[in-house]
Amino acid sequence: MGWVLLAIAIVCEVGATISLKLATDGRRRWYVPVALGYVTAFSLLAGALALGLPIGVAYGVWAATGVALTAVLGRLLFKDPLTATMAAGIVLIVAGVVLIEVGH
Repeated sequence: MGWVLLAIAIVCEVGATISLKLATDGRRRWYVPVALGYVTAFSLLAGALALGLPIGVAYGVWAATGVALTAVLGRLLFKDPLTATMAAGIVLIVAGVVLIEVGH
């Protein structure tokens, strides 16, 4: 159940970050999903930790997945750059999280 909470937390955090981009582009109504998304995400992360997920693993997965999803969605939604070097960085981040999980 901890992993499920963490997965939902990541989706909420990425959604809040995408909403933040929309809000800073002049669409002020997007600040509501920003606030709700971050509050929900951190609450769910706390729940995942309370259920026994180690903080190093949970935060590593949270951060890496968030970076990867945000970079890909930024490219798809906002035409942000996503170069081969950046993609290689995403692969390295994911590999690092896998190593943290395996080492756990």
